[in-house]
Amino acid sequence: MTKPVSPATPTIPPESAASPWTRRYFVKTATSVLAPMMAAGCATTGAAKPGPVTGPVAPTLPPDTRPLKLGWIGCGGRGSGAIVQALTADPNTTLHAMADAFGDRLDKSWNAVNASMGDAAAQRVQVPEERRFIGMDGYQKVIDSGVDVVVLTSYPHFYPKHLRAAVEAGKHVFVEKPVAVDGPGVRSVLESAALAEKKGLRVMVGFCWRYHDGMRAFFDQVNGGAMGDVLSVHTTYHAGTLPRHPRKPEWSDLEFQMRNWWHFHWLSGDHIVEQAVHSIDRLSWAIGDRQPLRVTCLGGRAARSGPEHGNGFDHFSAIYEYEGGLRAHHTCRQIDGCPKDNTDYLQGTKGSAICTGFSNKFDIIDRAGKPLWSYGGRTDRNMYQNEHNELFAAIRTGRALNALPRGARSTLTAIMARMAAYTGETVTWEQAMASLEDLTPPSYEFGPLPTPPVAIPGQTKFV
Repeated sequence: MTKPVSPATPTIPPESAASPWTRRYFVKTATSVLAPMMAAGCATTGAAKPGPVTGPVAPTLPPDTRPLKLGWIGCGGRGSGAIVQALTADPNTTLHAMADAFGDRLDKSWNAVNASMGDAAAQRVQVPEERRFIGMDGYQKVIDSGVDVVVLTSYPHFYPKHLRAAVEAGKHVFVEKPVAVDGPGVRSVLESAALAEKKGLRVMVGFCWRYHDGMRAFFDQVNGGAMGDVLSVHTTYHAGTLPRHPRKPEWSDLEFQMRNWWHFHWLSGDHIVEQAVHSIDRLSWAIGDRQPLRVTCLGGRAARSGPEHGNGFDHFSAIYEYEGGLRAHHTCRQIDGCPKDNTDYLQGTKGSAICTGFSNKFDIIDRAGKPLWSYGGRTDRNMYQNEHNELFAAIRTGRALNALPRGARSTLTAIMARMAAYTGETVTWEQAMASLEDLTPPSYEFGPLPTPPVAIPGQTKFV
């Protein structure tokens, strides 16, 4: 097995309103990560071709007062919510085009959005039959239909490709998390981030907890030193099994896997990447958005069987190591009948903290158990709505907004843990960034597609 290229560790910068990083950062990343692979004849991604980014970074744009047309790619439950939130965020927007691989999903979402918009649907939801695109090429038809903003809520595997197409066409973007499922996808997203910066586009990533009022206040306190230096972090995402859809006779292998996409790692990244990445993102947030040096991760498949469960694991336990000796922990599982937990536990030199977003519990206490800080702010705002409000405010005011670099970092932090669990190896940041593991299937034709094998730690090899 050829060992991956190990360039100098690239540092993904945080999201910044001023966005001064892109040109310098992209050149460094392209030189240290992409160029050696290209010289070795390795494709950087099976989802989107890399391209050079040249010229000066675009200045902050003037306010945009035009009516904005929205394009929606990837229908379904979360997608329906996201598009309604996008329409709610700005009254001078209309839904102009939509696409999905499957007609029944598109029709169901069309009806759901119209019902949610109520009396305003006739004016705000303007998608005639000729702009409702069904099939794997529908994303490009939406982008080419004259839209201004693209909402990407498809399967994570496709985000790098769809994102690249939208950014190349000069569209502002909302893209759900995770932004990729493998190293090549992350590298493609970073290229799109640089191109978006150059073009002055606004891009939001759906790490919704970053837009939760209580969570923001809590991590402002943590990063500001309220509990002293952070000594340890443990984040959890212990949940039940996500839906499974028994195969219908008319479904091809590809359709069956896409209908059960949570359970196939090429589509979702496995649940540590698709779902628990929220908690891994908060783990990074707690320590100032640093990237890990390496990760060791245990994982397996203890309670899953049957074809609908694909090839995903049902539990992971990761230990991340950082500069200065900090070790941070993350555990997640999707097993029915077990206790649920979605809490962040932090220890610092001055005290400890517990963060539970779903119940708005944010407390920092000292070593004696006395309160150092408790959240007393707003609890009435919806974090999903907040992220769209901020995206459209940035578009309207001309304020710079590019959440892709941070979104790519958190996504890769989750991907490297999956890699470590699948192989049984300790995986470094450099290895994950340079990995040649491309999960793209041989074809997107609706035909035969064998289920990928379940990984066996100690036998599955790192690519």
